[in-house]
Amino acid sequence: MSAQRPRKRFGQNFLHDQHVLDLIISAADFQDDDRILEIGPGPGALTSRLLATGLPVLAVEIDRDLGAALQARDEKNLEVKIGDVLRLDWMGLLQNPPYKLIANLPYNISSQVLFKVLDHRHAFRRLILMFQKEVGDRLVAEEGTRNYGILSALIQPWFQIDRVVKVPPGAFHPPPKVDSVVLCLEPLSKPRLSLYDEALYRRLVKGAFAHRRKTLRNSLLGSGWAAELIDQAFSEAGINPGRRGETLKIEEFGMLANLLSTYDMGEE
Repeated sequence: MSAQRPRKRFGQNFLHDQHVLDLIISAADFQDDDRILEIGPGPGALTSRLLATGLPVLAVEIDRDLGAALQARDEKNLEVKIGDVLRLDWMGLLQNPPYKLIANLPYNISSQVLFKVLDHRHAFRRLILMFQKEVGDRLVAEEGTRNYGILSALIQPWFQIDRVVKVPPGAFHPPPKVDSVVLCLEPLSKPRLSLYDEALYRRLVKGAFAHRRKTLRNSLLGSGWAAELIDQAFSEAGINPGRRGETLKIEEFGMLANLLSTYDMGEE
Protein backbone atom coordinates (compact mmCIF):
# COMPACT_ATOMS: atom_id res chain seq x y z
CA MET A 1 0.00 0.00 0.00
CA SER A 2 1.30 3.45 -0.88
CA ALA A 3 2.07 5.68 2.07
CA GLN A 4 0.03 8.38 0.36
CA ARG A 5 -3.17 6.37 0.12
CA PRO A 6 -5.80 7.34 2.73
CA ARG A 7 -6.74 4.62 5.17
CA LYS A 8 -10.33 4.39 6.33
CA ARG A 9 -9.48 2.95 9.72
CA PHE A 10 -7.61 6.16 10.57
CA GLY A 11 -10.37 8.40 9.22
CA GLN A 12 -7.95 9.97 6.75
CA ASN A 13 -9.11 12.74 4.43
CA PHE A 14 -6.08 14.65 3.17
CA LEU A 15 -6.47 18.40 2.75
CA HIS A 16 -5.03 19.71 -0.52
CA ASP A 17 -6.90 22.99 -1.19
CA GLN A 18 -4.26 25.73 -1.31
CA HIS A 19 -6.69 28.53 -0.43
CA VAL A 20 -7.83 26.75 2.71
CA LEU A 21 -4.20 26.09 3.67
CA ASP A 22 -3.49 29.81 3.20
CA LEU A 23 -6.38 30.73 5.50
CA ILE A 24 -5.24 28.27 8.19
CA ILE A 25 -1.74 29.76 8.24
CA SER A 26 -3.14 33.29 8.31
CA ALA A 27 -5.50 32.50 11.19
CA ALA A 28 -2.65 30.99 13.22
CA ASP A 29 -1.00 34.45 13.38
CA PHE A 30 2.41 32.99 14.12
CA GLN A 31 4.85 34.85 16.36
CA ASP A 32 8.63 34.41 16.52
CA ASP A 33 8.50 32.42 19.78
CA ASP A 34 5.68 30.05 18.78
CA ARG A 35 5.99 26.29 18.88
CA ILE A 36 3.62 24.27 16.71
CA LEU A 37 1.83 21.00 17.39
CA GLU A 38 0.19 19.29 14.42
CA ILE A 39 -2.04 16.26 14.90
CA GLY A 40 -2.63 13.97 11.92
CA PRO A 41 -0.26 15.56 9.38
CA GLY A 42 -0.88 12.82 6.80
CA PRO A 43 1.28 13.31 3.70
CA GLY A 44 2.28 16.74 4.97
CA ALA A 45 0.57 19.43 2.86
CA LEU A 46 -0.12 21.52 5.96
CA THR A 47 3.17 20.46 7.55
CA SER A 48 5.09 21.99 4.65
CA ARG A 49 3.30 25.30 5.19
CA LEU A 50 4.04 25.16 8.91
CA LEU A 51 7.74 24.42 8.33
CA ALA A 52 7.94 27.35 5.94
CA THR A 53 7.41 29.63 8.94
CA GLY A 54 10.78 28.55 10.31
CA LEU A 55 9.16 27.61 13.62
CA PRO A 56 9.63 24.26 15.38
CA VAL A 57 6.92 21.75 14.46
CA LEU A 58 5.98 18.66 16.47
CA ALA A 59 3.84 16.37 14.30
CA VAL A 60 1.95 13.41 15.76
CA GLU A 61 0.93 10.76 13.22
CA ILE A 62 -0.73 7.41 13.95
CA ASP A 63 -0.01 5.98 10.49
CA ARG A 64 3.49 4.46 10.59
CA ASP A 65 4.03 4.75 6.83
CA LEU A 66 3.07 8.42 6.73
CA GLY A 67 5.07 9.12 9.88
CA ALA A 68 8.14 7.46 8.39
CA ALA A 69 7.74 9.49 5.19
CA LEU A 70 7.69 12.70 7.23
CA GLN A 71 10.77 11.61 9.19
CA ALA A 72 12.55 10.91 5.92
CA ARG A 73 12.27 14.58 5.02
CA ASP A 74 15.02 15.21 7.56
CA GLU A 75 13.80 18.74 8.29
CA LYS A 76 15.76 20.32 11.14
CA ASN A 77 12.66 22.04 12.62
CA LEU A 78 10.44 18.96 12.35
CA GLU A 79 10.00 16.38 15.10
CA VAL A 80 7.71 13.46 14.22
CA LYS A 81 6.06 11.38 16.91
CA ILE A 82 4.46 8.18 15.60
CA GLY A 83 1.58 7.00 17.76
CA ASP A 84 -2.03 7.44 18.80
CA VAL A 85 -2.38 10.98 20.13
CA LEU A 86 -5.20 9.86 22.43
CA ARG A 87 -2.92 7.32 24.11
CA LEU A 88 0.20 9.43 24.38
CA ASP A 89 1.25 11.16 27.59
CA TRP A 90 0.38 14.77 26.82
CA MET A 91 2.39 16.09 29.75
CA GLY A 92 5.42 14.40 28.24
CA LEU A 93 4.46 15.44 24.72
CA LEU A 94 4.09 19.14 25.46
CA GLN A 95 7.55 19.72 26.87
CA ASN A 96 7.99 23.37 25.90
CA PRO A 97 4.67 25.21 26.10
CA PRO A 98 2.91 27.25 25.01
CA TYR A 99 2.02 25.67 21.68
CA LYS A 100 -0.20 26.56 18.80
CA LEU A 101 -2.17 23.48 17.76
CA ILE A 102 -2.81 23.46 14.03
CA ALA A 103 -4.56 20.39 12.66
CA ASN A 104 -6.85 18.85 10.11
CA LEU A 105 -8.27 16.53 12.76
CA PRO A 106 -9.54 13.08 11.80
CA TYR A 107 -13.28 13.44 12.40
CA ASN A 108 -13.52 10.21 14.37
CA ILE A 109 -11.32 11.60 17.14
CA SER A 110 -12.03 15.35 17.03
CA SER A 111 -14.17 15.49 20.19
CA GLN A 112 -11.73 13.30 22.12
CA VAL A 113 -8.85 15.56 21.10
CA LEU A 114 -10.82 18.55 22.35
CA PHE A 115 -11.24 16.94 25.75
CA LYS A 116 -7.48 16.31 25.84
CA VAL A 117 -6.92 19.96 24.97
CA LEU A 118 -9.29 20.96 27.74
CA ASP A 119 -7.24 18.98 30.26
CA HIS A 120 -4.04 20.68 29.06
CA ARG A 121 -5.41 24.04 27.94
CA HIS A 122 -2.72 26.06 29.73
CA ALA A 123 -0.18 24.57 27.31
CA PHE A 124 -1.83 26.24 24.30
CA ARG A 125 -1.73 29.77 22.96
CA ARG A 126 -4.14 29.24 20.04
CA LEU A 127 -5.80 26.39 18.17
CA ILE A 128 -6.70 26.31 14.49
CA LEU A 129 -8.64 23.10 13.93
CA MET A 130 -10.61 21.45 11.15
CA PHE A 131 -13.89 19.84 12.17
CA GLN A 132 -16.87 18.24 10.56
CA LYS A 133 -19.24 21.17 10.15
CA GLU A 134 -21.81 19.58 12.47
CA VAL A 135 -19.25 19.45 15.28
CA GLY A 136 -18.15 23.02 14.57
CA ASP A 137 -21.77 24.17 14.79
CA ARG A 138 -22.03 22.60 18.24
CA LEU A 139 -18.88 24.30 19.44
CA VAL A 140 -20.10 27.80 18.59
CA ALA A 141 -23.80 27.27 19.43
CA GLU A 142 -25.61 29.52 21.89
CA GLU A 143 -28.04 28.31 24.53
CA GLY A 144 -31.58 27.73 23.32
CA THR A 145 -30.48 26.54 19.89
CA ARG A 146 -30.65 23.04 18.43
CA ASN A 147 -26.87 22.62 18.27
CA TYR A 148 -26.18 23.72 21.84
CA GLY A 149 -25.00 20.79 23.91
CA ILE A 150 -22.14 19.11 25.73
CA LEU A 151 -19.34 20.45 23.53
CA SER A 152 -20.73 23.99 23.70
CA ALA A 153 -20.94 24.01 27.50
CA LEU A 154 -17.61 22.28 28.09
CA ILE A 155 -15.42 24.27 25.69
CA GLN A 156 -16.94 27.76 25.66
CA PRO A 157 -16.06 28.62 29.30
CA TRP A 158 -12.37 28.58 28.39
CA PHE A 159 -12.13 29.59 24.72
CA GLN A 160 -13.30 32.27 22.34
CA ILE A 161 -14.36 30.31 19.27
CA ASP A 162 -14.59 31.84 15.80
CA ARG A 163 -15.16 30.39 12.35
CA VAL A 164 -12.28 30.77 9.91
CA VAL A 165 -13.71 29.17 6.78
CA LYS A 166 -16.27 26.61 5.67
CA VAL A 167 -14.59 23.86 3.68
CA PRO A 168 -16.32 21.83 0.94
CA PRO A 169 -15.71 18.09 0.44
CA GLY A 170 -13.69 18.75 -2.73
CA ALA A 171 -10.90 20.31 -0.66
CA PHE A 172 -9.89 16.81 0.50
CA HIS A 173 -8.75 13.52 -0.94
CA PRO A 174 -10.83 11.47 -0.71
CA PRO A 175 -13.77 13.90 -0.41
CA PRO A 176 -15.71 13.30 2.82
CA LYS A 177 -19.49 13.04 2.65
CA VAL A 178 -19.94 16.15 4.81
CA ASP A 179 -18.92 19.80 4.83
CA SER A 180 -16.13 20.87 7.15
CA VAL A 181 -15.18 24.03 8.98
CA VAL A 182 -11.96 25.52 10.32
CA LEU A 183 -12.31 27.11 13.75
CA CYS A 184 -10.00 29.35 15.74
CA LEU A 185 -10.03 28.66 19.48
CA GLU A 186 -8.39 31.39 21.52
CA PRO A 187 -7.92 30.80 25.27
CA LEU A 188 -9.82 33.45 27.21
CA SER A 189 -7.66 35.71 29.37
CA LYS A 190 -10.47 35.56 31.90
CA PRO A 191 -12.52 32.34 31.74
CA ARG A 192 -16.29 32.67 31.78
CA LEU A 193 -16.46 30.46 34.86
CA SER A 194 -14.61 30.07 38.13
CA LEU A 195 -15.30 26.51 39.22
CA TYR A 196 -14.68 24.83 42.55
CA ASP A 197 -14.64 21.38 40.93
CA GLU A 198 -14.21 21.15 37.17
CA ALA A 199 -14.78 17.39 37.09
CA LEU A 200 -18.16 17.90 38.77
CA TYR A 201 -19.03 20.61 36.25
CA ARG A 202 -18.30 18.22 33.39
CA ARG A 203 -20.41 15.51 34.99
CA LEU A 204 -23.26 17.96 35.48
CA VAL A 205 -23.17 19.13 31.86
CA LYS A 206 -23.06 15.59 30.50
CA GLY A 207 -25.98 14.63 32.74
CA ALA A 208 -28.02 17.65 31.68
CA PHE A 209 -27.76 16.67 28.00
CA ALA A 210 -27.97 12.91 28.45
CA HIS A 211 -31.75 12.92 27.86
CA ARG A 212 -32.47 16.02 25.79
CA ARG A 213 -36.24 15.54 25.72
CA LYS A 214 -36.50 15.36 29.49
CA THR A 215 -36.60 18.25 31.91
CA LEU A 216 -33.31 19.21 33.49
CA ARG A 217 -34.33 17.65 36.80
CA ASN A 218 -35.37 14.34 35.26
CA SER A 219 -32.30 14.21 33.06
CA LEU A 220 -30.02 14.68 36.06
CA LEU A 221 -31.97 12.12 38.08
CA GLY A 222 -31.55 9.69 35.21
CA SER A 223 -27.81 10.32 35.30
CA GLY A 224 -27.50 9.36 38.94
CA TRP A 225 -27.77 12.67 40.78
CA ALA A 226 -29.56 12.55 44.13
CA ALA A 227 -32.95 14.32 44.10
CA GLU A 228 -32.43 16.20 47.37
CA LEU A 229 -29.11 17.63 46.20
CA ILE A 230 -30.22 18.86 42.80
CA ASP A 231 -33.48 20.22 44.21
CA GLN A 232 -31.51 22.20 46.78
CA ALA A 233 -29.19 23.52 44.08
CA PHE A 234 -32.10 24.50 41.80
CA SER A 235 -33.73 26.34 44.68
CA GLU A 236 -30.61 28.24 45.72
CA ALA A 237 -29.72 29.11 42.12
CA GLY A 238 -33.26 30.21 41.29
CA ILE A 239 -33.35 27.85 38.31
CA ASN A 240 -36.62 26.20 37.31
CA PRO A 241 -36.00 22.41 37.32
CA GLY A 242 -38.64 22.06 34.61
CA ARG A 243 -36.36 23.73 32.07
CA ARG A 244 -34.35 21.66 29.62
CA GLY A 245 -30.58 21.56 29.59
CA GLU A 246 -30.22 23.38 26.28
CA THR A 247 -31.88 26.49 27.77
CA LEU A 248 -29.24 27.00 30.47
CA LYS A 249 -26.52 29.57 29.96
CA ILE A 250 -22.92 28.57 30.66
CA GLU A 251 -23.02 30.72 33.79
CA GLU A 252 -26.11 28.89 35.08
CA PHE A 253 -24.37 25.55 34.69
CA GLY A 254 -21.44 27.00 36.58
CA MET A 255 -23.66 28.24 39.39
CA LEU A 256 -25.30 24.83 39.77
CA ALA A 257 -21.96 23.06 39.72
CA ASN A 258 -20.47 25.30 42.39
CA LEU A 259 -23.50 24.85 44.61
CA LEU A 260 -23.41 21.08 44.21
CA SER A 261 -19.70 20.99 44.94
CA THR A 262 -20.31 22.64 48.33
CA TYR A 263 -22.71 19.89 49.40
CA ASP A 264 -21.68 16.60 50.90
CA MET A 265 -22.26 14.53 47.78
CA GLY A 266 -22.28 11.20 49.50
CA GLU A 267 -21.93 9.56 46.07
CA GLU A 268 -19.37 7.30 44.52
